[in-house]
Amino acid sequence: MNIAEIAKRAGVSNAAVSRYFNNGYISEEKREKIRKVVEETGYRPSVQAQTLRTKKTKMIGMIVPKVASASLGRVVEGVLSILNENGYRMLLAVTQNDPEKELEYLDALDDKQVDGVILVATVFTAEHKRALKNMPVPTIIVGQQLAGHCCIYHDDYHASYELTKLFFDRGREKLGYIGAILQDKAVGSERLRGFQDAVREMGREELAAYYVTAAFTIGSGFEKAGELLEKCGDLDGILCATDTMAAGAVKYLRQQGIEVPGQILVAGQGDSDMAKVVELPLLSVHYSYEKSGEMAARMLMEILHQGMTDVKEMKLGYYLVEDGRPLSNRP
Repeated sequence: MNIAEIAKRAGVSNAAVSRYFNNGYISEEKREKIRKVVEETGYRPSVQAQTLRTKKTKMIGMIVPKVASASLGRVVEGVLSILNENGYRMLLAVTQNDPEKELEYLDALDDKQVDGVILVATVFTAEHKRALKNMPVPTIIVGQQLAGHCCIYHDDYHASYELTKLFFDRGREKLGYIGAILQDKAVGSERLRGFQDAVREMGREELAAYYVTAAFTIGSGFEKAGELLEKCGDLDGILCATDTMAAGAVKYLRQQGIEVPGQILVAGQGDSDMAKVVELPLLSVHYSYEKSGEMAARMLMEILHQGMTDVKEMKLGYYLVEDGRPLSNRP
C-alpha cells in the first residue's frame, strides 16, 4: 500500500491523503473516507519517508530529572495530551537528578532526532545556559524561569510566603523549614525566600536561619526533621519544600512521640497523593503541574507550526489546600 492506492480506494486525491497523515486541513467527509480505508488495510505511513520528505521527525524530546515523582508525572501527562492531539511522539530522557546528564541529553537531541525539546529544568549552570543558547531546535523550559528563553514556571515565592503567613494566623510562632538545594532556583531558592521574607515581616528575623536542606525523598525528610529540631530546639511548625519531605518529617515526629498537628503543625508543597495518604492530611500548595505541561507543548507547537519567534515567559498561580480542599486562591 502507498498514498496513491489509499487515495484510489477512498475516492480522494493524493494530496488529501497526504494532508490526512500530516494533520492538515481536509473536510470531515474526506477524513472519514480515508480513515475507513486505513482501518481496513492496516496501512501505516513510513516514518523514515516522512522525515526525509518534510525534514521533520514528528518527535519531541522531553528531559526530566526523575520518573518517581507525582508532580513530574503530571507534567508529562500534560505534554502528552497536546502531542497526541498534534500527531507527535515523545522521546523521554531521565537524568536521575544529574545536571551533567541534562547537558548530555541537550547535546544528543539534535534536529536529526527531534523537532523540539521540553526541558523540566533543575539548575542552570554556565554550561546549561550555553547549551540552551546553541540548541538547534526550539526548546521550552518548564518549572524554572530563565531570561531570554521560552519558559513556563510557578509562583513558588508567593506560595511559600502565603503558606508561612497561614502558620502565624493559626498561632504558630516558632517555625522551621526543610528545603531543597539552593541551586534549584524554584523549589530550593524561591520557596526558601518566601519563608524567610514572611517570618521577617512578622518580626521574627531569627527564624530565617531555622532551615536545613534535604533531598527529594521521604527518608531525607525523616532525617532532616531530626536535624532541624536539634538545630533549632522546640518548634511548633515545620514547613517543607515538598510533600515528600513533609511526609518524612511527620513520620519522624510521630516516632518521637510528638503530636502532629497538636504540638507541631507540618506543611508540604505540591498537593500530591502523598499529602493525602498520611494519617492526617497535610497542609500543602497546589501547583498546576499538568497545565504547565500542556502550555509548554502548545507553545512548542506554535513555534513549529506557526513560526512563532517571540520569547514567552508564563508564570502560573497556586492555591493552598488542606484535606484536599482549597483554602485560598491567587491568579
